Amino acid sequence: MRLATLRKPTGTVAVRLDGAFAVEIPEAADVGAVLRTPGWRMRAMKAKGPIHGLFDLDPEMWAPVIPRPGKIVCVGLNYRNHILEMGRELPEYPTLFAKYPEALIGPYDPIVLPAAAPGAVDWEGELAVVVGRTVRAASEQAAAAAIAGYSIINDVTMRDYQYRSPEWFQGKTFESTAPFGPALVTTDEFEPGGVLRTEVNHEVVQSAATDGLVFSPAALVAYISTIVTLQPGDVIATGTPGGVGHARKPPRYLAPGDRLTTSVEGIGRIENTVRMEADDGGADG
Repeated sequence: MRLATLRKPTGTVAVRLDGAFAVEIPEAADVGAVLRTPGWRMRAMKAKGPIHGLFDLDPEMWAPVIPRPGKIVCVGLNYRNHILEMGRELPEYPTLFAKYPEALIGPYDPIVLPAAAPGAVDWEGELAVVVGRTVRAASEQAAAAAIAGYSIINDVTMRDYQYRSPEWFQGKTFESTAPFGPALVTTDEFEPGGVLRTEVNHEVVQSAATDGLVFSPAALVAYISTIVTLQPGDVIATGTPGGVGHARKPPRYLAPGDRLTTSVEGIGRIENTVRMEADDGGADG
């Protein structure tokens, strides 16, 4: 099953994607609201709300698949090739940091380069894990069962701010920079293994199998749940593979007018044009 969140003049609505159509899920403002409902799978599967033709939808109608997660936990250094290109050793434990919901944009919204930090903006295509039930101090088996499904996120990073201090947070959560979507694909239809690919202006800059993680999705849910209770709709960005711009010689960064495409086999693709903040009027996507 595939679920998404669409924008309407009156707000947002959760939908089930059936082939070329989107079926609204009544009384559900977004996919996060669906996941917080007991028996959400059956509710979403049986929904018979208004129907939209996907090819008739304006790209701006697509919201982040979960617009305001309670938590966005990001994982650094989780692909072996990325760890090596950044000159680091394989970690014993996951490297974690947080992102705020204000950073999220829809799967086809513009990425807004901040006026304060426009010069070292990097791409980081990632597989996103979405939690489907409350989980605390879970075993890996229980953690796997708590995963609702998967989506795509690009952890667009301001490298100059990231390396102002040993903590990465400040370079990782600038507003309107992290595309997320287009849909949540549930675990009965997707499991990691397909290729994650990032392109800049149609040039492939990242390509790696999504089952090549040092810490698997279940291991991440189990580990993070020992620190804090994970709730339905919480998101884990599982890390990026090698090929980031910062590691290139010379470094390469995103610039206004660039087209950033991130795809995962079995989920879909997100496509985002890069704009300067002034060009967008400071809009939040």
